[in-house]
Amino acid sequence: MAPDPVPDAPDPDAPASAGAAPARPTPTDLWPPSGLRVVSGDLELRHLDEDLLYRLAAVGGEGIHDEGFMPFAFPWSRGSAVEVGRSILAYQWGAASRIAPASWAVELAVVRDGEVLGVQALTASDFVVTRTAESGSWLGRRYQGAGVGTLARLMILELLFTGFDARTATTSAWEDNAPSHGVTRKLGYRPNGTETLAREGKPVVNVRYRLDRADWDARPAALRPEVTLHGVGPVREMLGLD
Repeated sequence: MAPDPVPDAPDPDAPASAGAAPARPTPTDLWPPSGLRVVSGDLELRHLDEDLLYRLAAVGGEGIHDEGFMPFAFPWSRGSAVEVGRSILAYQWGAASRIAPASWAVELAVVRDGEVLGVQALTASDFVVTRTAESGSWLGRRYQGAGVGTLARLMILELLFTGFDARTATTSAWEDNAPSHGVTRKLGYRPNGTETLAREGKPVVNVRYRLDRADWDARPAALRPEVTLHGVGPVREMLGLD
């Protein structure tokens, strides 16, 4: 029987083994907002991934408001379904690309049973210092008037106050936007002055509101739905809150 071969001696000049490859970062590692979810019953606020974003653009193209009314400062919601959809895509891509501690916009799809209904957003500048952010939203026309807007606002405020430790939430609406004023006042915001701005070439009064943490904490039981936050920690770190 032939003897077993003698193994070669290690080459002292050979490079050291690199070992196992490092684990690849997850999508949430790379982009923390991708893991952000706010849940209350069958309603969710979710990160606008590519699929949800295109579906949101289609919802907006179906119509958001009457032709004779404009709830937004810039009339992006006028035009054909394709034109409105493109405006939504362009805005959302731009907002997502500019998230940083100094200035950010967190834009979340309003989703129920897998169906996209609209968007709910928070925007802020120097939030680490001011702890103040502005809320904004819109729903597709066929989803309005059923209480979705009120619940979605409560959910985004829970994210802002509990998830991000805010001191103040602000919002505003044109003086002729009765539905928006109704939701805002119902949730306990206080008037915070007015300003005259240009809307489609005409001066219109914009009414501002604020909701301080003390008022949020004192809200009645009817305005305290069960809300669960998911994926907040990595977003806090991205925004410089931890």
